[in-house]
Amino acid sequence: MRIIHLSFLAWLAYAITPISAQAGIYKSVDENGHVTYSNVPSKGATKLEIDPPQPSTAPPKPKPQATPSNFPRVDSQTQKKRDDQRKKILLEELEAEKAALEDAKKAYTEGESKPEVYRGANGKTYRNVAKFEEKMQQLQADVDAHERNVQLLQKELEAFK
Repeated sequence: MRIIHLSFLAWLAYAITPISAQAGIYKSVDENGHVTYSNVPSKGATKLEIDPPQPSTAPPKPKPQATPSNFPRVDSQTQKKRDDQRKKILLEELEAEKAALEDAKKAYTEGESKPEVYRGANGKTYRNVAKFEEKMQQLQADVDAHERNVQLLQKELEAFK
């Protein structure tokens, strides 16, 4: 029922609004000198006369041209060889990136198990938490970078399916 009321009110507002009505811009200045612009006229406001925008003087965009008849073409067999070579290169890169990801994960795990420490003047050993966190952030960034690379290579290889 509420939707019907809202729809009727929207239609009514549309129906009573003149089609050719244009909103004016009004400027008013209060006693403190604050300037206010509005599309609603108010007491003491002056209507601003604004010129319509000028047509663009930018040169028109050139139309796309057909490929010239003397443009070098590649036969389908040559293109297939190129695609196969590209796929082979991407697969090699993917395997190398997966290996690098495993190495980065191992380095992260090893880094976690080896906290950063220093020996104080009294001979005691203390943990250097800030240095440890910095090291772990770098190791995590390496893991994240390799994971992104693996995802991107897999996405690129999907085009060959």
